[in-house]
Amino acid sequence: MAEEAGLDLVEISPNSKPPVCKIINYGKYKFELEKKAKEAKKNQQIIKLKEIRLQPKIDKHDYDFKLEHIKNFLTEGDKVKITIRFRGRQLAHMYLGEEVLKKYEEDLKEFGVIEKAPSVEGKNMSMIVAPLKKK
Repeated sequence: MAEEAGLDLVEISPNSKPPVCKIINYGKYKFELEKKAKEAKKNQQIIKLKEIRLQPKIDKHDYDFKLEHIKNFLTEGDKVKITIRFRGRQLAHMYLGEEVLKKYEEDLKEFGVIEKAPSVEGKNMSMIVAPLKKK
């Protein structure tokens, strides 16, 4: 029947009893599958992780400048990792870095949520902020 129609006999479900076969144009079938996969890939959202580095002794202007960058990243839908680097004697004053991160947390309430609370990793203290869900 498939040869008479000029189509292909394709086995759809070989494990079922009896096996399921269809008479279809196999080239067109493969094209439709690729088209569906391409459409699904186009609709998925890729979230990137951006990193902002700073030091515990940060000036007001530098703080505001970095804050604007973080807001832009969050509105674009990217996650942001805020990292504070401690050098030398600054390691004895970790609370300064924690205060800076708490201040960022307070200022970013409308733009994102804290995904990972401030934590120390070696000479760095970091936290991750994720964007708010779009309605």
